[in-house]
Amino acid sequence: MLDKLKQGLTRNVVFLGVVSGLTDISSEMLYPLMPLFITSVLGAPMSALGFIEGSAEATASLLKAAGGALSDKSGKRKPFVVAGYGLSSLSKPLMAAAFSWPMVLCARIIDRIGKGIRTSARDALVASSTEKPYWGKAFGFHRAMDTTGAAIGPFAALLLLNLGIGYRPIFLMAFFPALLGVLILMWLVKEKAPPQPSAAASAGKKPGFFESLRAMPPQYKRFLLFYGIFAIGNSSDAFLLLRAKNLGFGASRVILAYIAYNVVYALCAGPAGWLSDRIGRRKTMAFGFCVFAAVYAGFAFAGHAWLVWPLFAAYGFYGAFNEGVASATVADFSGEANRATAMGIFQATTGLLAFCASLAAGFLWDAISPSAPFIVGSTCAALAAVLMIFTREPAKAQTAIKI
Repeated sequence: MLDKLKQGLTRNVVFLGVVSGLTDISSEMLYPLMPLFITSVLGAPMSALGFIEGSAEATASLLKAAGGALSDKSGKRKPFVVAGYGLSSLSKPLMAAAFSWPMVLCARIIDRIGKGIRTSARDALVASSTEKPYWGKAFGFHRAMDTTGAAIGPFAALLLLNLGIGYRPIFLMAFFPALLGVLILMWLVKEKAPPQPSAAASAGKKPGFFESLRAMPPQYKRFLLFYGIFAIGNSSDAFLLLRAKNLGFGASRVILAYIAYNVVYALCAGPAGWLSDRIGRRKTMAFGFCVFAAVYAGFAFAGHAWLVWPLFAAYGFYGAFNEGVASATVADFSGEANRATAMGIFQATTGLLAFCASLAAGFLWDAISPSAPFIVGSTCAALAAVLMIFTREPAKAQTAIKI
């Protein structure tokens, strides 16, 4: 039984999960406090928060495409992963020194540069570190470890906050788990054999971004379209935190609600990835989109503060049935030699759309109402779910395996 549970969870998969978990402890010590710090301490408007989050995610998205292409071109994964996690760790002390929202923007962009450099190469390394029938399980495990860190981080921040420690010292303390993650990555994660270059690549012909996109299979492009429809309404989670505050939550309860979301996510991510290996990615992700649509509708029309608790808990199901499964889907539609590029194109496209979503959400909140961004997000997710459910998956794209 234990051997069956361990199948697909190789040394690299496990340690990459540990590194991701430590990094998320660091990042999530900051994340639920940052909207409150920007709007309450620094006095910035909601539109500034939307601009900061949107710009940060757009930076990461653009670099995911470039980082993925460079990783494929060099045949290396680990150097990009180490550089990316290293840069993100350095952004934490910079956040502690911020005394205006443009300084927060700079720190967030440095953090997202690190994320952009590492993400595509890391996901390609996860895929190459285990066998294809276990990709959903491996990516689900990675998301579970990542999200466990995302639950521990806010809890640590809440504990420190209740001990009377201010925002800036907490931001500074967040540097240390990130540093530990970088050291584990350097010592314990091994580079896999480099991907074999194509004949064109061997001849010195390196395809550009648009050439690489055109070369992707039709099912990859279809998946990119459906996910893009969803992403245009998927604004930053910072707006969920501020919506909770808008409904009457104080800082401590906002953080506790965010912890509840991450706990549900962490518990469900592994089983969701395992399920996608058996029933197919399309059905699994369609369920995640439906949950997202219901949760955003709930945030749009919630009239009582107590509703924040079940909504954040349900939001954890969306994350578990979506994010890791999306990475496994991209892995299905790509080869070893172009997998980081495929990951990068997907992440860049959806991230840029998320930038637009965050920017629009800030203005919709200020100009119309706090409910407006959530109505848009719910509508986009529902449309993506319908397309995912009723569009027939090509036979070669099926990923389910028999039990």
